[in-house]
Amino acid sequence: MSQSDTREKIITCKAAVAYGPGEPLVVEQVQVHPPQKLEVRIKILFTSICHSDLSAWQGENEAQRAYPRIFGHEASGIVESVGEGVEDLKEGDYVVAIFNGECGECRYCKCEVTNKCEKFEVNPMKKVMVGDGKCRFATADGKPIYHFLNTSTFSEYTVLDSACVVKLPAATEVDLIKKLTLLSCGVSTGVGAAWNTAEVHSGSTVAVFGLGSVGLAVAEGARARGASKIIGVDINPDKFIKGRALGITDFINPRDEEKPAYERIRDLTGGGVDYSFECAGDVDVLRDAFLSAHEGWGLTVVLGIHPTPRMLPIHPMELFQGRRIVASVFGGFKGKTQLPHFAQQCINGVVKLDEFITHELPFDQINEAFQLLIAGKSLRCLLHF
Repeated sequence: MSQSDTREKIITCKAAVAYGPGEPLVVEQVQVHPPQKLEVRIKILFTSICHSDLSAWQGENEAQRAYPRIFGHEASGIVESVGEGVEDLKEGDYVVAIFNGECGECRYCKCEVTNKCEKFEVNPMKKVMVGDGKCRFATADGKPIYHFLNTSTFSEYTVLDSACVVKLPAATEVDLIKKLTLLSCGVSTGVGAAWNTAEVHSGSTVAVFGLGSVGLAVAEGARARGASKIIGVDINPDKFIKGRALGITDFINPRDEEKPAYERIRDLTGGGVDYSFECAGDVDVLRDAFLSAHEGWGLTVVLGIHPTPRMLPIHPMELFQGRRIVASVFGGFKGKTQLPHFAQQCINGVVKLDEFITHELPFDQINEAFQLLIAGKSLRCLLHF
């Protein structure tokens, strides 16, 4: 069916629907309504699974539960149709979805030091569209299906606010679009944390705690900026094989010996690293990351999602030793205005995107893809329709 045949009509297509916490996703036919004012409907070409999808699917935070729901927030696709008022996108554009939108009009979007957006910030509680508070998805018998993280990419077609859609550079080779899918979340988050948030510089030392996709993207970003030593910390020794390809020079498994990881990092670096990154979502790991940063100037960047109610494990007086701590969302990128340039840098080979794609599966095998992530066997498994 051509785009002109579907414009302004309800599309019936395949999606993976969650009906309860931890229950296998049900791949079924759903209805996707046309985009409304300032909205875009896209045909998904590739989507992948991130740990945020995993924790949401497992229902770790009861307050964020909503069913039925379509998860997914990392994807590339092609614009099928646009709603009233959308001027920067048109039918046929190749795009990526972004969970941290940029409206371009609010006080946050106009502020140069933040990538937060007043309307389209990261909000796992939000389950409907901003414009009218309704869903664009429905079951075959017309019951609403909730949205997730401004995106809901586990569907052959999805509707997003235009603030959450970024046009890719003109190159349209399918293999390239597949790789650029990773800019939708994981790679942008990790590389951006190294480049934009920490501003890792040539010759600096770095420690990365947690070597999933985001942690390895941090390492890749640090490598691209010329860091002299990049220490990877993870309890899975298999991660070092992939980590070395992405710039990691030293590997620490906290289970190998009783000496804390931060002490071993201080020994390796003569006092601590210039930059440490916590990518595990564990407060004890966060404290290790903080203490591994050098006194006087060390900076710790928090990237892990922390579902527990435990508070920051740092005494205020410890900050007087000169270590700093900050969090990073979507790598500090303003999606609409800055991501296209980053995409071009990736096309030019500044960042090794291929290393992050460990598996590819047809969309019908999405539950198998979740299991690969749970087992620690995949970084990014790309699903295609």
